[in-house]
Amino acid sequence: MIVLAEKVEHIGKREIIWSYAGTAFMIGAGVILLPFILHKMPQETVGIWNIFQTITALVLLLDFGFRPTFARNISYIFSGVKTLQRDGVAHTTSEAAVDYSLLKGTLLAMKRFYRWMALAVFALLATAGTAYFYYILQKYSGDRQDALIAWILLIAINCYNLYTFYYEALLTGKGYVTRAQQINMLGQAVYLALAIGLIYAGFGLTAIVASQLISTVIRRILTYRVFFTPELKANIESVEPQEPKAILSAISPNAVKIGLTQLGGFMVNKSAILIGSAFLTLEQVACYGITIQVMDILARCATVFYQSYLPKLAQCRAENDLNGLKRYYILCTGSLLAVYAVGGVAWIFLGNWALDLIQSQTHFVPAAMLMVMLLISTLEHNHAVSAGFIMADNKIPFFIPSLVSGAATVALLWLFLSPLHMGIWGLILAPGIAQLAYQNWKWPSVVIKELWGK
Repeated sequence: MIVLAEKVEHIGKREIIWSYAGTAFMIGAGVILLPFILHKMPQETVGIWNIFQTITALVLLLDFGFRPTFARNISYIFSGVKTLQRDGVAHTTSEAAVDYSLLKGTLLAMKRFYRWMALAVFALLATAGTAYFYYILQKYSGDRQDALIAWILLIAINCYNLYTFYYEALLTGKGYVTRAQQINMLGQAVYLALAIGLIYAGFGLTAIVASQLISTVIRRILTYRVFFTPELKANIESVEPQEPKAILSAISPNAVKIGLTQLGGFMVNKSAILIGSAFLTLEQVACYGITIQVMDILARCATVFYQSYLPKLAQCRAENDLNGLKRYYILCTGSLLAVYAVGGVAWIFLGNWALDLIQSQTHFVPAAMLMVMLLISTLEHNHAVSAGFIMADNKIPFFIPSLVSGAATVALLWLFLSPLHMGIWGLILAPGIAQLAYQNWKWPSVVIKELWGK
């Protein structure tokens, strides 16, 4: 017997308020923790921490585009579609019922996929990752035992995180914006309390990574309980699943395209830390890395509207609602530009003053560099939002340009860091030049032409 259940959750003012509250809390927690890290840890250790974060971002590339693809298809399923397509969306109506057989098959496909990905992560980090980290440790004068323990914990958290990565796709796909933010806030509060306590107990890098592991486990447990309600479990248990292999076959082509896009994005946005660590000092890596971390925080604030409305974009595509897409595009791009403008000005004038106030051993890059980085980041996330509107139609035309931009970034990084010895300027300019050549203007123009015919 099928129990009636909600489709994609309504996303309105309440959900947007929770999104801003959740983002503000996550940023506030980071702002609270960052001074403890910068004050208690030497600049070399901060450099290692930035490398850890970059490795974590690299590991998530092994998801290869399946998480956003799964999330989008979960939205399609809860919008009432009966089949998942390789290209485009099977249109439906707002009254269509959820196909729980399709949902159950999709859940099985997600579990199997991420089980194998977690095993691949363990093999990669235990071999090549450990060899790379050992090379970095040769120029590290801090507590190597603490760094090695932190590395082992980092392997554990990355394997577990990827094994349960599909949980995030479930909440995103169902439109549980408020509950997702509440779970993230609780997890971040646990992380913050544990990390500060352990840092002051003298655990160094181990304090941060161990706290992240515990926080992730808590978030995953709560996410599972929120999504798998008794009603949903009853609906799933009452049907036979569609064949998981067929579902993976349907969604894999676009997932792989997204994965290639993300690989290109990683080369553009994250490879500077890994490549730069081979040419620059850990102190320079720390300075650039801290600036990038705060830039990422600003970007998260700027894309709150976009992230909140992702399930609705998929629903608008499924229902062919062009007016809804226009409204969401204006909201998403307008809020992005406003946040970058206000946040960027405040950062330029108050950033290093705030670090001096807490007696930080690490500072942001100089103002001229920061202004260029802000412009590059604004253009990057503006075209990423436009790409998201295209992707909501289950079309991925940007995977080859993303790979080309990534390859160009890596080539420019080598040119600027090795023969030209441009230092941090090289880390900044390489991705900016690569993206400005095509992607920064291409995808916004495609969306504007589609929605307004201009």
